[in-house]
Amino acid sequence: MAVAELFMGAFITVLFEKLASGDLIRLARSAGIYSELNKWRNTLIQIQAVLADAGQKHIRDKSVQLWLNKLQHLAYEIDDVLDDLATKAIRSQLSKESSATTSKRTTRWDYNQIDEKNLLGLNDNVERSHRPSRRLEETSLVDESKIIGREGDKESLLGKLLDNESSSSKNVNVVSIVGLGGIGKTTLAQLLCNDKKVKDNFELMAWVCISDDFDIFNISKGILQAVAGGNQDFANLNLLQVALAENLSRKRFLLVLDDVWNENYHEWELLQRPFNVGAPGSKILVTTRKTMVASMMDSIQTYPLQLLSNEDALSLFAQHASGKQNFDVNGILKSHGDDIVKKCGRLPLALRILGRLFRDKSNDDEWEALLNSEIWHLDNGSEILPALKLSYYDLSPHLKQLFAYCCLFPKDYMFEKDELILLWMAEGLLYRPNVKKSMESFGWDCFKELVSRSFLQHSNNDKSLYTMHDLMNDLAKIVAGEFFFMLHDKMDVDNKIEALEKSHHVSFIREEYEVYKI
Repeated sequence: MAVAELFMGAFITVLFEKLASGDLIRLARSAGIYSELNKWRNTLIQIQAVLADAGQKHIRDKSVQLWLNKLQHLAYEIDDVLDDLATKAIRSQLSKESSATTSKRTTRWDYNQIDEKNLLGLNDNVERSHRPSRRLEETSLVDESKIIGREGDKESLLGKLLDNESSSSKNVNVVSIVGLGGIGKTTLAQLLCNDKKVKDNFELMAWVCISDDFDIFNISKGILQAVAGGNQDFANLNLLQVALAENLSRKRFLLVLDDVWNENYHEWELLQRPFNVGAPGSKILVTTRKTMVASMMDSIQTYPLQLLSNEDALSLFAQHASGKQNFDVNGILKSHGDDIVKKCGRLPLALRILGRLFRDKSNDDEWEALLNSEIWHLDNGSEILPALKLSYYDLSPHLKQLFAYCCLFPKDYMFEKDELILLWMAEGLLYRPNVKKSMESFGWDCFKELVSRSFLQHSNNDKSLYTMHDLMNDLAKIVAGEFFFMLHDKMDVDNKIEALEKSHHVSFIREEYEVYKI
């Protein structure tokens, strides 16, 4: 599913919620524009119906991309009118004349845009996948000679895994590794599983890759096959879990659940019932992008995995670009190393992928061209965007909007929590008719959620401030598209008039990173 479709679909979902507001409907009826609201709702339904098809075709067909952009502008105009109505509703001073005039201007334009779908050959209600493709399923096997910079993390977690005393009423405890997509959570889990002390400590070990499909039956069956061998068929989950409990009973085991997304406590409670019969000291090692998952599983330790150090990042890039963990064999590589590491934001996934791309380049001009291009558009480099887009896809519609808004911050910009929440409020992004709590409280919940999913992170320089990883900042810009624009004081404004005219959100950046929102 294309990023353009994801953002637009989320935006339309939020608009539907606003259109369903009881206060707005009552005031629209009193102003005589209720029929206009219905027209907008029908327009949005028509847009939504072709989004899946347009999302698949817009990359190949430039005219479809332009049409999607027009519809996004239309959706913004509808949102502006709804915000205007909501403001007047709050003040109980709705003006029938001005509202109706604004509404007619919008609806005359929208039908012309919708009719273009037939000319573009777009189909209604094309079946869309429920999720984008997940990363390849990982296994417990690893070439330790190629792992760089995780020795300290491994040692920090070994103590928890090798502690044979139960720290709770259960015999099995959960240890979670949490972090940004592509940061190396699975790699660290592989290192731990292959450590000799770990292998000697546990009688049974099992590795299961979970991803978004939290199928209790299949996960249980995978664990049973790992600890008992064979491939038995079971008529139901009860028979399967009884067999699993029998094989785990009184044995110290280590289960690795890789790439967990599920936050449903009932499903987790059902899955882990057979585990409690294990011997004290049994462990479940979880990798996840979501702090909420670690909390839901009652982890005795939630280990937030950090980015590589600059030195380790350089070594990892050099290894994949030249086959050596230093730059001695390639002078061109050495001259660009720091810039490349900065471009990758010290994220292991990006370093590995770009390293392989640079490996085939033999001269400085080719390296310069790759370095100056956008990593999202590099040939064979498409793994980076999907790896991060998975996290974006998993957000609720309103969180998708709030994250996109953060593209107005420059890279490395540090901001306060309250600053961002107040900006969201000023833009009307926190208005939700069916949410009873205050906007500030709702904004705080949203902010915490984005932090827990690594979209926002504490600044290394000042823990009271926050920032975005460079690649997350790039993702926000891609999601936001032409509707958000960041202007800085060194920019030639005359050459940006067209871009400014298309934008619905603008920020002005002074050289010292003082940010003004428009």
